[in-house]
Amino acid sequence: MTNTEIRIGIDLGGTKIEALAIDDQGVELARHRIDTPRDDYTATIMAMVGLVRRLEAETGKTGTVGAGIPGSISRITGLVKNSNSTWLNGRPLDRDLTAALGREVRIANDANCLAVSEATDGAAAGKHVVFGVILGTGCGGGVAINGRVHEGPNGVAGEWGHNPLPWPKAEENPGPVCYCGKRGCMEMWVSGTGIALDYKTVTGRAQTTREIVSQFETGDRDAVAAMDRFEDRLARGFAEVINILDPDVIVVGGGVSRVAHFYEDLPKKLAAYVFGGEASTPIVPAMYGDSSGVRGAAWLWPNLRS
Repeated sequence: MTNTEIRIGIDLGGTKIEALAIDDQGVELARHRIDTPRDDYTATIMAMVGLVRRLEAETGKTGTVGAGIPGSISRITGLVKNSNSTWLNGRPLDRDLTAALGREVRIANDANCLAVSEATDGAAAGKHVVFGVILGTGCGGGVAINGRVHEGPNGVAGEWGHNPLPWPKAEENPGPVCYCGKRGCMEMWVSGTGIALDYKTVTGRAQTTREIVSQFETGDRDAVAAMDRFEDRLARGFAEVINILDPDVIVVGGGVSRVAHFYEDLPKKLAAYVFGGEASTPIVPAMYGDSSGVRGAAWLWPNLRS
Protein backbone atom coordinates (compact mmCIF):
# COMPACT_ATOMS: atom_id res chain seq x y z
CA MET A 1 0.00 0.00 0.00
CA THR A 2 1.39 3.42 -0.90
CA ASN A 3 0.88 7.02 0.18
CA THR A 4 -0.28 6.06 3.64
CA GLU A 5 0.55 8.16 6.64
CA ILE A 6 -0.17 6.05 9.70
CA ARG A 7 -0.38 2.42 10.79
CA ILE A 8 -3.57 1.09 12.34
CA GLY A 9 -3.58 -2.07 14.42
CA ILE A 10 -6.61 -4.01 15.64
CA ASP A 11 -6.58 -6.58 18.43
CA LEU A 12 -9.70 -8.72 18.11
CA GLY A 13 -10.33 -10.47 21.41
CA GLY A 14 -13.15 -12.56 22.77
CA THR A 15 -14.44 -9.76 25.01
CA LYS A 16 -12.97 -6.55 23.57
CA ILE A 17 -11.69 -5.07 20.34
CA GLU A 18 -8.89 -2.56 20.66
CA ALA A 19 -7.50 -0.41 17.86
CA LEU A 20 -4.71 2.14 17.76
CA ALA A 21 -2.94 4.37 15.28
CA ILE A 22 0.83 4.87 15.36
CA ASP A 23 3.25 6.75 13.14
CA ASP A 24 6.26 5.22 11.41
CA GLN A 25 8.35 5.69 14.56
CA GLY A 26 5.87 3.80 16.72
CA VAL A 27 4.49 6.90 18.45
CA GLU A 28 0.87 6.36 19.47
CA LEU A 29 -1.53 8.86 17.95
CA ALA A 30 -4.92 7.54 19.07
CA ARG A 31 -6.50 4.48 20.66
CA HIS A 32 -10.02 3.15 21.25
CA ARG A 33 -11.51 0.02 22.81
CA ILE A 34 -15.02 -1.40 22.50
CA ASP A 35 -16.82 -4.56 23.56
CA THR A 36 -16.70 -7.43 21.09
CA PRO A 37 -20.11 -8.31 19.57
CA ARG A 38 -19.79 -11.91 20.67
CA ASP A 39 -21.27 -14.62 18.46
CA ASP A 40 -22.12 -12.11 15.71
CA TYR A 41 -19.70 -12.30 12.78
CA THR A 42 -21.20 -9.46 10.71
CA ALA A 43 -21.33 -7.14 13.72
CA THR A 44 -17.69 -7.99 14.48
CA ILE A 45 -16.65 -6.94 10.97
CA MET A 46 -18.56 -3.69 11.23
CA ALA A 47 -17.15 -2.95 14.68
CA MET A 48 -13.60 -3.28 13.30
CA VAL A 49 -14.43 -1.07 10.33
CA GLY A 50 -15.95 1.50 12.66
CA LEU A 51 -12.78 1.65 14.75
CA VAL A 52 -10.63 2.21 11.67
CA ARG A 53 -12.90 5.00 10.43
CA ARG A 54 -12.87 6.60 13.88
CA LEU A 55 -9.07 6.58 14.13
CA GLU A 56 -8.69 8.01 10.64
CA ALA A 57 -11.24 10.75 11.34
CA GLU A 58 -9.50 11.59 14.62
CA THR A 59 -6.01 11.75 13.10
CA GLY A 60 -7.03 13.14 9.71
CA LYS A 61 -4.80 10.53 8.06
CA THR A 62 -5.20 7.30 6.11
CA GLY A 63 -3.64 4.13 7.49
CA THR A 64 -2.54 0.64 6.64
CA VAL A 65 -4.54 -1.87 8.64
CA GLY A 66 -3.34 -5.01 10.40
CA ALA A 67 -5.36 -7.21 12.74
CA GLY A 68 -4.41 -9.78 15.33
CA ILE A 69 -6.93 -12.54 15.96
CA PRO A 70 -7.24 -15.59 18.21
CA GLY A 71 -6.62 -18.23 15.59
CA SER A 72 -5.19 -18.10 12.07
CA ILE A 73 -6.17 -18.08 8.40
CA SER A 74 -5.92 -21.50 6.77
CA ARG A 75 -3.76 -21.48 3.65
CA ILE A 76 -5.81 -24.38 2.29
CA THR A 77 -9.33 -22.99 2.74
CA GLY A 78 -8.67 -19.27 3.31
CA LEU A 79 -10.93 -19.47 6.37
CA VAL A 80 -10.29 -18.82 10.05
CA LYS A 81 -9.36 -21.89 12.10
CA ASN A 82 -8.33 -22.65 15.69
CA SER A 83 -10.10 -19.62 17.17
CA ASN A 84 -11.55 -19.83 20.66
CA SER A 85 -13.81 -16.98 19.48
CA THR A 86 -15.70 -19.72 17.71
CA TRP A 87 -17.98 -17.50 15.62
CA LEU A 88 -14.91 -16.59 13.52
CA ASN A 89 -14.08 -20.18 12.59
CA GLY A 90 -14.88 -21.15 9.03
CA ARG A 91 -15.17 -17.50 7.92
CA PRO A 92 -13.05 -15.60 5.33
CA LEU A 93 -12.26 -12.82 7.79
CA ASP A 94 -9.38 -11.27 5.87
CA ARG A 95 -11.37 -11.12 2.64
CA ASP A 96 -14.52 -9.80 4.30
CA LEU A 97 -12.66 -7.12 6.25
CA THR A 98 -10.70 -6.12 3.14
CA ALA A 99 -13.94 -5.78 1.18
CA ALA A 100 -15.65 -3.81 3.95
CA LEU A 101 -12.75 -1.35 4.22
CA GLY A 102 -11.95 -1.17 0.51
CA ARG A 103 -8.24 -1.86 1.10
CA GLU A 104 -6.01 -4.81 1.88
CA VAL A 105 -5.94 -5.92 5.51
CA ARG A 106 -3.18 -8.11 6.91
CA ILE A 107 -4.20 -10.61 9.58
CA ALA A 108 -2.05 -12.69 11.90
CA ASN A 109 -2.41 -14.71 15.08
CA ASP A 110 -2.45 -12.49 18.17
CA ALA A 111 0.62 -14.16 19.72
CA ASN A 112 2.52 -13.63 16.48
CA CYS A 113 1.54 -9.97 16.71
CA LEU A 114 3.00 -9.80 20.22
CA ALA A 115 6.25 -11.31 18.93
CA VAL A 116 6.42 -8.79 16.06
CA SER A 117 5.69 -5.86 18.36
CA GLU A 118 8.38 -6.78 20.86
CA ALA A 119 10.89 -7.61 18.10
CA THR A 120 10.27 -4.27 16.38
CA ASP A 121 10.65 -1.76 19.20
CA GLY A 122 10.02 -3.63 22.44
CA ALA A 123 11.82 -5.95 24.84
CA ALA A 124 13.32 -7.99 21.97
CA ALA A 125 14.20 -5.13 19.61
CA GLY A 126 16.95 -6.10 17.20
CA LYS A 127 16.86 -9.82 18.02
CA HIS A 128 16.89 -12.26 15.10
CA VAL A 129 14.52 -14.98 16.38
CA VAL A 130 11.88 -14.07 18.96
CA PHE A 131 9.42 -16.44 20.61
CA GLY A 132 6.42 -14.56 21.97
CA VAL A 133 4.16 -16.10 24.60
CA ILE A 134 0.74 -15.03 25.83
CA LEU A 135 -0.10 -16.42 29.28
CA GLY A 136 -3.63 -15.26 29.98
CA THR A 137 -6.96 -17.01 30.18
CA GLY A 138 -5.46 -19.32 27.57
CA CYS A 139 -1.92 -19.87 26.34
CA GLY A 140 -0.58 -18.87 22.95
CA GLY A 141 2.76 -18.58 21.22
CA GLY A 142 4.19 -16.94 18.12
CA VAL A 143 7.44 -16.52 16.25
CA ALA A 144 9.03 -13.43 14.70
CA ILE A 145 12.13 -13.70 12.53
CA ASN A 146 13.88 -10.44 11.71
CA GLY A 147 10.78 -8.61 12.92
CA ARG A 148 8.43 -10.47 10.58
CA VAL A 149 5.77 -13.06 11.40
CA HIS A 150 6.77 -16.66 10.82
CA GLU A 151 3.56 -18.64 10.40
CA GLY A 152 4.62 -21.77 8.52
CA PRO A 153 2.65 -23.48 5.74
CA ASN A 154 -0.05 -24.59 8.20
CA GLY A 155 -0.33 -21.25 9.97
CA VAL A 156 0.46 -22.79 13.37
CA ALA A 157 4.13 -21.95 13.99
CA GLY A 158 4.63 -21.23 17.67
CA GLU A 159 1.37 -22.83 18.83
CA TRP A 160 3.05 -24.49 21.78
CA GLY A 161 -0.12 -24.17 23.90
CA HIS A 162 -1.58 -27.17 22.09
CA ASN A 163 1.44 -29.40 22.48
CA PRO A 164 1.37 -31.77 25.46
CA LEU A 165 3.18 -30.93 28.68
CA PRO A 166 6.71 -32.35 28.23
CA TRP A 167 8.11 -35.01 30.55
CA PRO A 168 4.84 -35.44 32.49
CA LYS A 169 4.92 -36.85 35.99
CA ALA A 170 2.63 -39.69 37.04
CA GLU A 171 0.11 -37.33 38.60
CA GLU A 172 0.04 -35.24 35.42
CA ASN A 173 -1.12 -38.08 33.18
CA PRO A 174 -3.33 -37.99 31.17
CA GLY A 175 -3.92 -34.33 32.03
CA PRO A 176 -7.10 -32.22 31.90
CA VAL A 177 -9.26 -32.07 28.80
CA CYS A 178 -8.55 -29.04 26.58
CA TYR A 179 -11.16 -27.23 24.47
CA CYS A 180 -9.29 -28.50 21.40
CA GLY A 181 -10.43 -32.02 22.29
CA LYS A 182 -7.08 -33.41 23.44
CA ARG A 183 -5.77 -33.93 26.97
CA GLY A 184 -2.75 -32.48 28.75
CA CYS A 185 -2.13 -29.48 26.49
CA MET A 186 0.26 -26.83 27.83
CA GLU A 187 -2.69 -24.42 27.83
CA MET A 188 -4.34 -26.47 30.55
CA TRP A 189 -1.29 -26.23 32.82
CA VAL A 190 0.33 -22.79 32.50
CA SER A 191 -2.52 -20.43 31.60
CA GLY A 192 -4.47 -18.54 34.24
CA THR A 193 -7.22 -21.12 33.77
CA GLY A 194 -4.70 -23.94 34.21
CA ILE A 195 -3.17 -22.53 37.39
CA ALA A 196 -6.60 -22.19 39.00
CA LEU A 197 -7.65 -25.69 37.87
CA ASP A 198 -4.44 -27.22 39.24
CA TYR A 199 -4.90 -25.45 42.59
CA LYS A 200 -8.47 -26.72 42.91
CA THR A 201 -7.46 -30.25 41.91
CA VAL A 202 -4.76 -30.39 44.58
CA THR A 203 -6.45 -28.49 47.43
CA GLY A 204 -10.14 -29.00 46.70
CA ARG A 205 -10.69 -25.23 46.99
CA ALA A 206 -11.67 -22.88 44.17
CA GLN A 207 -9.53 -19.76 43.88
CA THR A 208 -8.91 -17.35 41.03
CA THR A 209 -5.38 -17.07 39.65
CA ARG A 210 -5.20 -13.54 41.01
CA GLU A 211 -6.09 -14.81 44.48
CA ILE A 212 -3.51 -17.60 44.23
CA VAL A 213 -0.78 -15.13 43.22
CA SER A 214 -1.76 -12.77 46.05
CA GLN A 215 -1.60 -15.63 48.56
CA PHE A 216 1.73 -16.75 47.10
CA GLU A 217 3.17 -13.31 47.76
CA THR A 218 2.19 -13.61 51.44
CA GLY A 219 3.84 -17.03 51.72
CA ASP A 220 0.71 -19.19 51.85
CA ARG A 221 1.88 -22.82 51.68
CA ASP A 222 -0.68 -24.08 49.14
CA ALA A 223 -0.22 -21.06 46.87
CA VAL A 224 3.57 -21.38 47.04
CA ALA A 225 3.29 -25.04 46.07
CA ALA A 226 0.93 -24.20 43.19
CA MET A 227 3.27 -21.54 41.82
CA ASP A 228 6.23 -23.91 42.12
CA ARG A 229 4.35 -26.49 40.03
CA PHE A 230 3.44 -23.77 37.52
CA GLU A 231 7.04 -22.62 37.17
CA ASP A 232 8.32 -26.18 36.75
CA ARG A 233 5.77 -26.86 34.01
CA LEU A 234 6.55 -23.57 32.32
CA ALA A 235 10.26 -24.43 32.41
CA ARG A 236 9.53 -27.76 30.74
CA GLY A 237 7.44 -26.06 28.07
CA PHE A 238 10.07 -23.41 27.37
CA ALA A 239 12.80 -26.07 27.28
CA GLU A 240 10.94 -27.86 24.51
CA VAL A 241 10.72 -24.58 22.56
CA ILE A 242 14.46 -24.02 23.06
CA ASN A 243 15.27 -27.59 21.96
CA ILE A 244 13.35 -27.04 18.72
CA LEU A 245 13.75 -23.34 17.91
CA ASP A 246 16.47 -22.02 20.26
CA PRO A 247 15.19 -18.41 20.02
CA ASP A 248 17.37 -15.44 20.92
CA VAL A 249 14.82 -14.37 23.52
CA ILE A 250 11.45 -15.46 24.92
CA VAL A 251 9.05 -12.56 25.55
CA VAL A 252 6.06 -13.14 27.82
CA GLY A 253 2.78 -11.22 27.77
CA GLY A 254 -0.72 -11.73 29.13
CA GLY A 255 -2.06 -11.42 32.66
CA VAL A 256 0.12 -14.19 34.14
CA SER A 257 3.22 -12.40 32.80
CA ARG A 258 2.86 -9.90 35.64
CA VAL A 259 4.02 -12.49 38.17
CA ALA A 260 7.49 -11.02 38.65
CA HIS A 261 8.86 -13.95 40.64
CA PHE A 262 9.13 -16.40 37.78
CA TYR A 263 11.54 -14.19 35.80
CA GLU A 264 14.02 -14.76 38.63
CA ASP A 265 13.29 -18.42 39.28
CA LEU A 266 12.50 -19.84 35.85
CA PRO A 267 15.96 -19.41 34.23
CA LYS A 268 17.44 -21.49 37.06
CA LYS A 269 15.08 -24.36 36.23
CA LEU A 270 15.59 -24.41 32.46
CA ALA A 271 18.99 -26.09 32.35
CA ALA A 272 17.61 -29.26 33.94
CA TYR A 273 15.34 -29.75 30.90
CA VAL A 274 17.20 -28.24 27.93
CA PHE A 275 19.21 -30.78 25.95
CA GLY A 276 22.87 -30.51 26.93
CA GLY A 277 22.16 -29.03 30.34
CA GLU A 278 22.79 -25.41 29.31
CA ALA A 279 20.23 -22.62 28.98
CA SER A 280 21.14 -18.95 28.61
CA THR A 281 17.96 -17.86 26.82
CA PRO A 282 16.67 -14.55 28.26
CA ILE A 283 13.04 -14.68 29.45
CA VAL A 284 11.62 -11.17 29.68
CA PRO A 285 8.22 -9.50 30.15
CA ALA A 286 6.69 -7.75 27.15
CA MET A 287 7.67 -4.07 27.19
CA TYR A 288 4.25 -3.01 25.93
CA GLY A 289 2.25 -5.40 28.11
CA ASP A 290 -1.36 -5.68 26.99
CA SER A 291 -0.65 -3.30 24.10
CA SER A 292 1.88 -5.59 22.42
CA GLY A 293 -0.75 -7.42 20.37
CA VAL A 294 -2.39 -4.33 18.94
CA ARG A 295 0.99 -2.66 18.25
CA GLY A 296 2.21 -5.81 16.52
CA ALA A 297 -0.89 -5.80 14.32
CA ALA A 298 0.02 -2.28 13.22
CA TRP A 299 3.59 -3.43 12.47
CA LEU A 300 2.35 -6.20 10.13
CA TRP A 301 3.00 -3.62 7.43
CA PRO A 302 6.80 -3.28 7.62
CA ASN A 303 7.13 -0.22 5.36
CA LEU A 304 4.56 2.51 4.93
CA ARG A 305 5.94 3.81 1.64
CA SER A 306 7.21 0.67 -0.01
